[in-house]
Amino acid sequence: MILLAGAALPWSLSAARVATAATASSASPPREGSCPIFPASNALNRDVSHTPVDPSSASYVGAIGAGLHLHADFGTNPSYGIPYTVVARRQVKVPMRFSEFGAESDPGPYPIPPGARVEGAGEQGDRHVLVLQKGSCRLYELYAARRLARGWEAGSGAVFNLRSNALRPAGWTSADAAGLPIFPLLVRYPEVHAGRINHALRVTVPRTQRGYIHPATHFASSSDDTSLPPMGLRLRLKASFGLTDYHGQALVVLKALKRYGLIVADNGSSWYIAGAPDRRWDDEDLDQLKTVPGSAFETVRSGPIVHGH
Repeated sequence: MILLAGAALPWSLSAARVATAATASSASPPREGSCPIFPASNALNRDVSHTPVDPSSASYVGAIGAGLHLHADFGTNPSYGIPYTVVARRQVKVPMRFSEFGAESDPGPYPIPPGARVEGAGEQGDRHVLVLQKGSCRLYELYAARRLARGWEAGSGAVFNLRSNALRPAGWTSADAAGLPIFPLLVRYPEVHAGRINHALRVTVPRTQRGYIHPATHFASSSDDTSLPPMGLRLRLKASFGLTDYHGQALVVLKALKRYGLIVADNGSSWYIAGAPDRRWDDEDLDQLKTVPGSAFETVRSGPIVHGH
């Protein structure tokens, strides 16, 4: 996660209007246990298969890398990918201390158990911690998380009500650079095993501009180069890209990319799709994604760019 704290920016639309206006949604939202992963009308669950192409599509795809290829940033290795933990409603809440972006973080306590899984535990990296609480259907996410004697320390933290379309305040980050939630955008094994992904997926790009598109609320760049993608940019696998040579887990992912697409959520390696590690992944199957070039994608119109000041 590469962050640049942005000044609070004025709202141009209400959160509800941004999340629901003129969108086609899946018949039912994705779920984790008894919790919806946001309402069906949420922007992250929006079907973009028929959304008009953005006039700047070619320049955005070129900036990300038209000749580069998709990469599944997850697999069977438990240290590869972004894990998550599901806890009961009665999970004890513990104190939180924020070391970098406390002013843009939701205050604690958080129901983070001592054994919560940490991204890349024992290694350098973003060290995300994602915890979904049953019953309350609240999602608690941390960036640069470390356990303390009592509670946790993190660079930033965000809490999302999975039954609501509300966005974070304008200009605020989350545990991700774009101010978006991470868990709802992950490729997760249970849904792939069931044969369908009903939401957009998280992707990283090497450089972004100083701006964002809702539902993102934060930029992570000082560049005014409008050929660079903004945070929150939505990309779609072209309808013309053939899938007959693909099979298994990779095929499920590619079908989702035609219908729900990718959302730019952080600066990082080009075309890296985030997912949760799981021993049931077939790494060789997922390697099929490496044959899909960036040129197979186009960006779609999903809203105006909110520029930094």
